[in-house]
Amino acid sequence: MTTYFTALDTAPGVNPLNANPCKLLDFQLLELSDGQTHRANSGDREVLAVLFGGKATIEAGGVRFENIGGRANVFAGKPHSVYIPANTDFTLTGVGTVEIGLCSAPSDLVTEPYLIEPNDVLSGKWGAANYSRNFHQILVESVQPQFPAKRLIVGETYTPSGNWSTYPPHKHEVDDLPREAFHEEMYFFKVDPPDGFGIARFYNSETDTNYTVHNNTILMVPNGYHTVASAPGYTTYYLWFLAGNHRTQAVMNDPVTGWVGDLVPTLRKVGL
Repeated sequence: MTTYFTALDTAPGVNPLNANPCKLLDFQLLELSDGQTHRANSGDREVLAVLFGGKATIEAGGVRFENIGGRANVFAGKPHSVYIPANTDFTLTGVGTVEIGLCSAPSDLVTEPYLIEPNDVLSGKWGAANYSRNFHQILVESVQPQFPAKRLIVGETYTPSGNWSTYPPHKHEVDDLPREAFHEEMYFFKVDPPDGFGIARFYNSETDTNYTVHNNTILMVPNGYHTVASAPGYTTYYLWFLAGNHRTQAVMNDPVTGWVGDLVPTLRKVGL
């Protein structure tokens, strides 16, 4: 049986996925103490380093981003992120304790490393009523064309207490624009307060499963429908990142529940 959901270790240094059904996407969780350095080369992949909490100095391809970051955790503001092109040597050094997510996908794009600051991150609200959620768009071509990437699309979502997110459930597994675009996707989760939980439902031709979301769990979606819910009293966060044949996004809602999405304009008109 394919593994679609797992928990990552949080040991000092690099914590890789222990299973990965995706062909394009990969993820590593980096835990650094003050002065601790991680050195690597991006190889044939582009990497987006998203600072979850704390500060770091990141050097990539001879470009140095000094003492960036600052939010205490993912629930305390917008992130700093650094794009690292393929075939680039890079180092990440903790300035105090820092936690960083490393999203990656295959790339042959030739460009310079760059910094995405909090002011560059767009925020807003998707959905309505009890399926509304707040988002940060970090690296999205349609709203941030000044940031080049080959495949990666990256953002953050915050699902309030008792709400549903990515609802109605949707998929993006075939290139049939403008109706649907093929993208693999991963959701890396945190929960506030940290003793809480959420639920992630994932279903495709192989499985229909509800997973319990805790801190540092990850849902890996090479295909199929997916949705998330927060337990009452808790906020669920997930870093979402996608990779496909291009960076144009289009999703197909589950036809059984898709009508709920059609209600969003009406619900917003009445203030829900």
